[in-house]
Amino acid sequence: MTTREKWNRRYSQNSVDTAPLASRVLGENLHLLPETGHALDLACGRGGNAISLAEHGLHVEAWDISDVAIEGLQTRVDQAAIDIHAHVRDVETSPPEQNRFDVIVISYFLERNIIPSLIAALRPGGLMFYQTFTRQRVTARGPAQDEFRLAGQELLQLFHGLKVLYYREEGTAGDIQQGCRDEAQYIGMKPA
Repeated sequence: MTTREKWNRRYSQNSVDTAPLASRVLGENLHLLPETGHALDLACGRGGNAISLAEHGLHVEAWDISDVAIEGLQTRVDQAAIDIHAHVRDVETSPPEQNRFDVIVISYFLERNIIPSLIAALRPGGLMFYQTFTRQRVTARGPAQDEFRLAGQELLQLFHGLKVLYYREEGTAGDIQQGCRDEAQYIGMKPA
Protein backbone atom coordinates (compact mmCIF):
# COMPACT_ATOMS: atom_id res chain seq x y z
CA MET A 1 0.00 0.00 0.00
CA THR A 2 1.39 3.41 -0.95
CA THR A 3 1.54 6.36 1.43
CA ARG A 4 -1.29 8.05 -0.49
CA GLU A 5 -3.46 4.93 -0.27
CA LYS A 6 -2.79 4.64 3.47
CA TRP A 7 -3.87 8.22 4.16
CA ASN A 8 -6.82 8.05 1.76
CA ARG A 9 -8.06 5.01 3.64
CA ARG A 10 -7.65 6.74 6.98
CA TYR A 11 -9.51 9.90 5.88
CA SER A 12 -12.24 7.82 4.21
CA GLN A 13 -12.80 5.83 7.40
CA ASN A 14 -12.64 8.82 9.73
CA SER A 15 -15.06 11.17 8.03
CA VAL A 16 -16.09 13.79 10.58
CA ASP A 17 -18.72 16.45 10.05
CA THR A 18 -17.49 18.87 12.72
CA ALA A 19 -15.10 21.64 11.75
CA PRO A 20 -11.46 20.65 12.20
CA LEU A 21 -9.47 22.45 14.90
CA ALA A 22 -6.07 24.09 14.65
CA SER A 23 -3.14 22.35 16.29
CA ARG A 24 -2.40 23.39 19.84
CA VAL A 25 0.90 25.07 18.94
CA LEU A 26 -0.90 27.32 16.44
CA GLY A 27 -4.14 27.84 18.35
CA GLU A 28 -2.35 28.97 21.52
CA ASN A 29 0.06 31.27 19.66
CA LEU A 30 -2.04 33.09 17.07
CA HIS A 31 -0.74 36.37 18.48
CA LEU A 32 2.64 35.64 16.84
CA LEU A 33 1.20 35.55 13.30
CA PRO A 34 1.81 38.45 10.91
CA GLU A 35 -1.22 40.53 9.94
CA THR A 36 -0.71 39.70 6.26
CA GLY A 37 1.29 37.19 4.29
CA HIS A 38 1.39 33.81 2.65
CA ALA A 39 1.04 30.67 4.78
CA LEU A 40 1.36 26.93 4.20
CA ASP A 41 -0.43 24.20 6.13
CA LEU A 42 1.76 21.21 5.24
CA ALA A 43 0.30 17.70 5.57
CA CYS A 44 -2.92 19.58 6.26
CA GLY A 45 -5.27 16.64 6.71
CA ARG A 46 -8.76 18.03 7.32
CA GLY A 47 -7.37 21.59 7.31
CA GLY A 48 -7.79 22.88 10.86
CA ASN A 49 -4.57 24.89 10.68
CA ALA A 50 -5.37 26.21 7.20
CA ILE A 51 -8.79 27.44 8.30
CA SER A 52 -7.34 29.16 11.36
CA LEU A 53 -4.62 30.84 9.27
CA ALA A 54 -7.18 32.05 6.71
CA GLU A 55 -9.47 33.37 9.45
CA HIS A 56 -6.46 35.35 10.70
CA GLY A 57 -6.26 37.05 7.28
CA LEU A 58 -3.42 35.14 5.65
CA HIS A 59 -3.41 33.79 2.10
CA VAL A 60 -3.19 30.05 2.66
CA GLU A 61 -2.05 27.02 0.73
CA ALA A 62 -2.93 23.63 2.18
CA TRP A 63 -1.06 20.56 0.93
CA ASP A 64 -1.62 16.90 1.66
CA ILE A 65 -0.73 13.64 -0.06
CA SER A 66 -4.33 12.45 0.40
CA ASP A 67 -6.78 13.47 -2.29
CA VAL A 68 -9.59 12.40 0.07
CA ALA A 69 -8.41 14.92 2.68
CA ILE A 70 -8.01 17.67 0.07
CA GLU A 71 -11.48 17.02 -1.39
CA GLY A 72 -13.00 17.31 2.08
CA LEU A 73 -11.12 20.53 2.79
CA GLN A 74 -12.06 21.98 -0.61
CA THR A 75 -15.73 21.36 0.19
CA ARG A 76 -15.34 23.33 3.44
CA VAL A 77 -13.46 26.11 1.63
CA ASP A 78 -16.18 26.40 -1.03
CA GLN A 79 -18.96 26.50 1.59
CA ALA A 80 -17.24 29.09 3.77
CA ALA A 81 -15.73 31.18 0.94
CA ILE A 82 -12.34 31.44 2.66
CA ASP A 83 -8.93 32.10 1.09
CA ILE A 84 -7.41 28.61 1.04
CA HIS A 85 -5.90 26.94 -2.01
CA ALA A 86 -5.91 23.20 -1.32
CA HIS A 87 -3.65 20.92 -3.36
CA VAL A 88 -2.74 17.25 -3.44
CA ARG A 89 1.03 17.33 -3.16
CA ASP A 90 3.72 14.91 -2.03
CA VAL A 91 6.18 17.20 -0.30
CA GLU A 92 8.89 14.53 -0.33
CA THR A 93 9.04 14.58 -4.13
CA SER A 94 7.88 18.18 -4.58
CA PRO A 95 9.09 20.40 -1.72
CA PRO A 96 8.07 24.06 -1.47
CA GLU A 97 9.96 26.72 -3.38
CA GLN A 98 12.54 28.90 -1.61
CA ASN A 99 11.47 32.16 0.09
CA ARG A 100 7.78 31.55 -0.61
CA PHE A 101 6.04 31.54 2.78
CA ASP A 102 5.74 33.87 5.76
CA VAL A 103 4.31 31.07 7.89
CA ILE A 104 4.54 27.27 7.69
CA VAL A 105 2.51 25.07 10.03
CA ILE A 106 3.08 21.33 10.39
CA SER A 107 1.31 19.07 12.84
CA TYR A 108 1.74 15.33 13.25
CA PHE A 109 3.92 14.84 10.19
CA LEU A 110 7.62 14.03 10.40
CA GLU A 111 9.93 13.62 7.42
CA ARG A 112 13.34 14.73 8.59
CA ASN A 113 15.01 14.90 5.17
CA ILE A 114 12.74 17.75 4.00
CA ILE A 115 13.51 20.06 6.94
CA PRO A 116 16.23 22.00 5.03
CA SER A 117 13.74 22.62 2.20
CA LEU A 118 11.14 23.83 4.69
CA ILE A 119 13.58 26.28 6.26
CA ALA A 120 14.55 27.51 2.79
CA ALA A 121 10.86 27.98 1.93
CA LEU A 122 10.46 30.52 4.73
CA ARG A 123 10.96 34.16 3.85
CA PRO A 124 13.27 36.18 6.14
CA GLY A 125 11.34 36.79 9.35
CA GLY A 126 9.04 33.86 8.54
CA LEU A 127 7.62 31.60 11.24
CA MET A 128 7.72 27.81 11.52
CA PHE A 129 5.04 26.24 13.75
CA TYR A 130 5.68 22.52 14.35
CA GLN A 131 3.96 19.97 16.56
CA THR A 132 4.40 16.21 16.46
CA PHE A 133 4.84 13.10 18.57
CA THR A 134 7.88 12.29 20.71
CA ARG A 135 9.42 8.95 21.57
CA GLN A 136 8.89 9.54 25.28
CA ARG A 137 5.32 8.32 25.62
CA VAL A 138 2.77 8.69 28.36
CA THR A 139 -0.19 7.35 26.35
CA ALA A 140 -0.64 5.13 23.30
CA ARG A 141 -1.34 8.12 20.98
CA GLY A 142 0.58 8.43 17.75
CA PRO A 143 2.63 6.12 15.56
CA ALA A 144 4.09 2.92 16.96
CA GLN A 145 7.41 3.24 15.10
CA ASP A 146 10.05 5.49 16.66
CA GLU A 147 11.19 6.66 13.20
CA PHE A 148 7.95 8.69 13.04
CA ARG A 149 8.53 10.20 16.50
CA LEU A 150 10.99 12.80 17.70
CA ALA A 151 13.90 12.10 19.99
CA GLY A 152 14.23 14.40 23.01
CA GLN A 153 14.58 18.04 21.92
CA GLU A 154 15.09 16.93 18.33
CA LEU A 155 13.07 19.82 16.88
CA LEU A 156 15.61 22.23 18.37
CA GLN A 157 18.36 20.40 16.49
CA LEU A 158 16.43 20.07 13.22
CA PHE A 159 15.64 23.79 13.14
CA HIS A 160 18.92 25.02 14.63
CA GLY A 161 19.17 27.85 12.06
CA LEU A 162 15.95 29.48 13.28
CA LYS A 163 15.49 31.69 16.34
CA VAL A 164 13.44 29.80 18.93
CA LEU A 165 10.33 31.74 19.96
CA TYR A 166 8.54 28.90 21.74
CA TYR A 167 9.35 25.32 22.71
CA ARG A 168 7.42 22.82 24.80
CA GLU A 169 8.22 19.18 25.50
CA GLU A 170 7.12 17.99 28.94
CA GLY A 171 7.80 14.27 28.68
CA THR A 172 7.04 12.59 32.00
CA ALA A 173 7.77 15.52 34.33
CA GLY A 174 5.22 16.27 37.04
CA ASP A 175 1.57 15.22 36.82
CA ILE A 176 1.41 13.21 33.59
CA GLN A 177 -2.39 13.51 33.51
CA GLN A 178 -2.01 17.20 32.62
CA GLY A 179 -0.09 19.31 30.16
CA CYS A 180 1.50 18.61 26.81
CA ARG A 181 2.32 14.90 26.74
CA ASP A 182 3.58 12.58 23.98
CA GLU A 183 4.57 15.51 21.76
CA ALA A 184 6.81 18.50 21.21
CA GLN A 185 5.74 21.97 20.12
CA TYR A 186 8.04 24.47 18.45
CA ILE A 187 7.90 27.93 16.92
CA GLY A 188 10.96 29.37 15.21
CA MET A 189 11.68 32.50 13.20
CA LYS A 190 13.97 32.67 10.19
CA PRO A 191 16.57 35.42 10.62
CA ALA A 192 15.92 38.56 8.56
